[in-house]
Amino acid sequence: MRADVTSKLAISTIAISKIAAAVFMCATLGFAAPQAPAPQTTKPKATRTVAKPATSRAARARLAKKRKPRQKAQTAPAPARISQIQSALAAQGAYKSQPNAQPTGKWDESTVQAMKAFQSAHGLSPTGKLDAISLQKLGLGSEIAGRGAPVASPQTQPSALQQSP
Repeated sequence: MRADVTSKLAISTIAISKIAAAVFMCATLGFAAPQAPAPQTTKPKATRTVAKPATSRAARARLAKKRKPRQKAQTAPAPARISQIQSALAAQGAYKSQPNAQPTGKWDESTVQAMKAFQSAHGLSPTGKLDAISLQKLGLGSEIAGRGAPVASPQTQPSALQQSP
């Protein structure tokens, strides 16, 4: 009887070792039971969403209405305007190009020097650059150039308390 028990014990030991080997293989190959995910200990990073540019005409029109208009940069004067300025400088005696020559229409070094001379002769800062006050003094600018906005004068009507019966 002892031989029976010993053989059964040997068979069960072999079976257990085969089962253990099978479980080890499954765990190695990733066939184990799924595990619950580990709890997060850090906060997830916030994702930034970037708005996609509008592609339809209507959407672009809406965006254009919302935008503030850009202030246009000062542009260089046209050659015809430069010729007017050179003629006005010549009439004032500041622009001395070639004798009996016509204005060139180009803002060259002789024009800059003439503008500086004109500005210093009229009590302006001699920068050689065009500005509203220089154009006004040349007779080519606006009458209100370089002046501040109008200020309302105080009313001089007597109040009801100041009037006597």
